[in-house]
Amino acid sequence: MSGLPDWMTPPRPEGWRSEDLDHLPEAPRHTELIDGALVFMMSPQRSWHSRLVTAFTARLMEQAPDGFEIEREMTVRLDDRNRPEPDVCVTTVPYDSSRTGFEANEVLLVVEVVSPESAHRDRTVKLRKYAEAGIPHYWCVGEEDGKPVVHVYELDRPTSAYAPAGIFRHSLRRELPFEIGLDLDQLVP
Repeated sequence: MSGLPDWMTPPRPEGWRSEDLDHLPEAPRHTELIDGALVFMMSPQRSWHSRLVTAFTARLMEQAPDGFEIEREMTVRLDDRNRPEPDVCVTTVPYDSSRTGFEANEVLLVVEVVSPESAHRDRTVKLRKYAEAGIPHYWCVGEEDGKPVVHVYELDRPTSAYAPAGIFRHSLRRELPFEIGLDLDQLVP
């Protein structure tokens, strides 16, 4: 492993742990932990991705009733070896300016906007891991003809797996985790 900075060497043979992310100031922004391995978001995000994350964050904040908080790009500790960073999450934990992440049981909804480099993780790996961690709702947002399409999943608690709850184009209406109505065609120009 010569040529790598010291901070990139795992502190133990089995890899990194969730708490290690808080002690890696040299790590690039948007570093995730998946199965004990650091995952860096090295490719630049497209403007489409950035605007969509901003739009989802803003629209959810506008519609969230008292007691719900909307956060973007905050890590979620799923277990000791997994701490992904969803694009948007909904929680009922009160705002705390020093917070660096959430526990899985504090999160009600995660939203991942798919990028070419994250497509496999977002559509398969995170789909399974978020469900196993007990997060009740997962939205995976893709692109069709320049517009967002949202694949919505709800947790089936007996199986700890997500059940598809719909594929939404043009508009999205959901009752959980709170009453949400989105004009998807207006989220990006």
